Amino acid sequence: MKTDRELLELAAKAAGISGMYVTDFRADDYYYQGNTEGIYYELPDGGGRIWNPLTADGDAFRLAVRLRMCIEPWGAGASAVVSINNRALVAEPHYGDDPERATRRAIVRVAAAIGEQLP
Repeated sequence: MKTDRELLELAAKAAGISGMYVTDFRADDYYYQGNTEGIYYELPDGGGRIWNPLTADGDAFRLAVRLRMCIEPWGAGASAVVSINNRALVAEPHYGDDPERATRRAIVRVAAAIGEQLP
């Protein structure tokens, strides 16, 4: 089983995001409210940001759209199935009562599998 870092690095590769993995990131701004761990990448107009679709709904949504994923919350619990071209690629197990977490993780796992196949 891959670590969260490995999953994020492979998912970033699949999404075409070039950056480096950082932990405990804090912007110079005292009021920074973004992710503190993930892939740090430079923005075209200066500065940078942390990308972490495991924890950020927006990052997970943009990743799913970019890779043309079909996402279906599944069953009565917090599970999700992600597919591409009508082929189920991952079914994420229950995450207590947190369907959003299960869905984000399923999206990242599929993206990581795609990134693993890229040169």
